[in-house]
Amino acid sequence: MFNFDILKTLQVFGLFFVTAIAEILGCYFPYLMFNQDKTKWLWIPTVISLLLFVWLLTLHPAASGKIYAAYGGIYVFTALLWLRFVDQMPLTWWDIGGGLIVMLGACIIILQPN
Repeated sequence: MFNFDILKTLQVFGLFFVTAIAEILGCYFPYLMFNQDKTKWLWIPTVISLLLFVWLLTLHPAASGKIYAAYGGIYVFTALLWLRFVDQMPLTWWDIGGGLIVMLGACIIILQPN
């Protein structure tokens, strides 16, 4: 029987989203330093965001390929949102379609019956 717990599901999606943001920030700050000639003080938030990312990974439901596959889908979707709203890059229909397909795959993995 399919037992759907909306609160738990939202928590998993939220955890995956926050983890993806921490991971993206851990890569974005060095990008700013090396490619945009920003201050080397950005190493401090880089280290903090990567430590947060690693800690958040310990909060995921399990350390298994299935969980990381689902997280990967949320990561791709989050990266596209970052591209659009932080980097101010317009998304193509290919980007949007690919993001929705990846998100659908993550949803199928996350929402499967126990």
